Amino acid sequence: MGRKRPHRSNRRRPGREGKRKAHVLLTGTLRVIRPGVAEVQTPEGTFSVARGGIREGMSGDEVQVSLQEARGREKLARVQNVVSRATTTFLGVYRHLDPLGVVVPLDARIKRDFFVVPEDRSASRLGVGEGDVVSARITEYPGRHSAGVVTIDRRVGPSAELDLNVESVIASYDLPGEFPSAALAQADAITVDVAAALASDPLRRDMRSSCVFTIDPTDARDFDDAVGARRTDDGFEVEVHIADVTHYVPWNSPVDNEAKRRGCSVYLVDRVLPMLPERLCNDVCSLRPGEDRLCMSVVMRLDRRGNVTDAQAFPTAIRSVARLDYDTVDALLDGRVEPAGLPCAPDVAPRVSEAIAVLDQVAALRVARRAERGAIDFDTREAKVRLDEKGVPTGVTVRRKTRATSLVEEAMLIANESVARMLAEAEAPAAYRVHEQPSPEELAGTIPVLAELGLAKGELADRVVAGDPFAIQQVLAAARGTAGEALATTLLLRAQKRAVYLPQNEGHYALGAKAYCHFTSPIRRYPDDVVHRALRAQLEGRAQSREQLDVARNLPQLCRTCSDRERLADGAARDTQKVKMAELFASRVGESFSGVIVGVERYGLFVELDDTCAEGLVPVGALGDEWFAYDEKRLCLTGESSGRSWRCGQRVAVTVTGTNPARGQIDFAPARGTSLATSRASK
Repeated sequence: MGRKRPHRSNRRRPGREGKRKAHVLLTGTLRVIRPGVAEVQTPEGTFSVARGGIREGMSGDEVQVSLQEARGREKLARVQNVVSRATTTFLGVYRHLDPLGVVVPLDARIKRDFFVVPEDRSASRLGVGEGDVVSARITEYPGRHSAGVVTIDRRVGPSAELDLNVESVIASYDLPGEFPSAALAQADAITVDVAAALASDPLRRDMRSSCVFTIDPTDARDFDDAVGARRTDDGFEVEVHIADVTHYVPWNSPVDNEAKRRGCSVYLVDRVLPMLPERLCNDVCSLRPGEDRLCMSVVMRLDRRGNVTDAQAFPTAIRSVARLDYDTVDALLDGRVEPAGLPCAPDVAPRVSEAIAVLDQVAALRVARRAERGAIDFDTREAKVRLDEKGVPTGVTVRRKTRATSLVEEAMLIANESVARMLAEAEAPAAYRVHEQPSPEELAGTIPVLAELGLAKGELADRVVAGDPFAIQQVLAAARGTAGEALATTLLLRAQKRAVYLPQNEGHYALGAKAYCHFTSPIRRYPDDVVHRALRAQLEGRAQSREQLDVARNLPQLCRTCSDRERLADGAARDTQKVKMAELFASRVGESFSGVIVGVERYGLFVELDDTCAEGLVPVGALGDEWFAYDEKRLCLTGESSGRSWRCGQRVAVTVTGTNPARGQIDFAPARGTSLATSRASK
């Protein structure tokens, strides 16, 4: 037998023994979509991660990646280094493996188990048994050749007694649990004494005789805003009254410090994780009907076209005359309910009805005035899974903007703008709500699809790329009522930058506002408390007080923290809705539904169902036995052999093939007897 000839790739060419070409590393955020599937978002763009390329990275980590060329395909990323970690704790099931303990993460995206070392007594100290669910804190992150190590912070309970899927989301997002004892003690000691507040504060006005009321969702428990309105000789007067949280919560007190840490309340599918202790948010600061409450109020005068001509802010005492919900107000506006049917005293019902009619008229005027200055309104739907008393999903409620929600939203927008204008004119440091103009690159990415829909070509497309809000308005108006409406709205909405909190005013692009802040929800958003303090300091002439100077020093970090916590809260709320949606559809496997393709990726199609807004994946393997080319610009998958194509905006019929509630995942396949694709001949 002759000697084996070496493979050509193993040979070194003479004189080529020098250094290998160094990889160019990009830094970005790793997002694990599902086990083994991830992408990394970098300033240079978003790249899919190659198979096995996640390595020791975890979702949310800041990582350095290299890009590898794939012949004829998009570049793929591979994690080379983890710069900083995002996950510090997770929920898992404890197993005993003598002499070690093992915690198996409930989040399937975390691919490794973690050990509890023998010298760590946290399991025995907390009474953790086999199969218990625990909250584990990472002390050593796993490497490519080493295991991760954790210590147990909390025994959550036996697996059989918990909603593990929701608990997993809570742990994955590192959401807060119980309040510290000092914060609870402070909250429990607070009492409502409106008479004393009126007597001791010369700025506070007694408006308890004013006809004001709350309008909230049917299941709301905290009522932090009340409204009222009336006609005047030259237009309208609108009152917005907001719970005076900072009257009860001093700066740097235990409750305040815990609220800073939380940043906002988190509204999950089955519970609320509040920013403030229940004593405050559901009692002392809740504007319940027939009870005297302290507020920060804004009274605004508008002309007959809906332009704000004057706004004044001051502390008040009010008494709400009614607790209304959106359904009741919509029924009143549509004529399905008479004023006498409102849930309030008969003698005030006509005044409440008239105030609602005024607010409805003002809302319509304000929508028109905002459009004239370039505000962009995205018409979206919100789906919420309904649960029974045991947490089992029973159905889905899909909400769109109505006249009732619009009149409340517009009143809050006017109040927020008015307060922001007052603070900006005084050059007062505060937590301003800032929305930057979207980048030309992001907007340019929408043009190929918008052009195919016949919505943006030529000069109009150029104006969209330039960020002209009136051009975006024009595209959305042209799409309204067409098959491409949902897709155009989704594309342009995704191209927007996320609004953030900043210590200085830089305007709000989507609202067309020169100054904007959040003032109207201090029970559930900490930036609103910052704004209340700044406004009160301006009214009292103590803008340079020691407290305000301390606030100003901490403001940049506070704004960053609140922006980050808001993003986490939104993600957690969305993920728990997905969990329960998947649980709901677990009983519907085999059933078929109509929907629309809302996303196209290399690995498949995302389809949103018409009736429930449930979103699921048609994996590329379900589309046919051929290779599919992915066109990122046109958001399209095309079969290389058949020429069949799938693109965003197509209407489809799909069959539910499976669910994974723990991951919030629903799997679809093309419904039998239907074709998802567009053939070459039909183009």
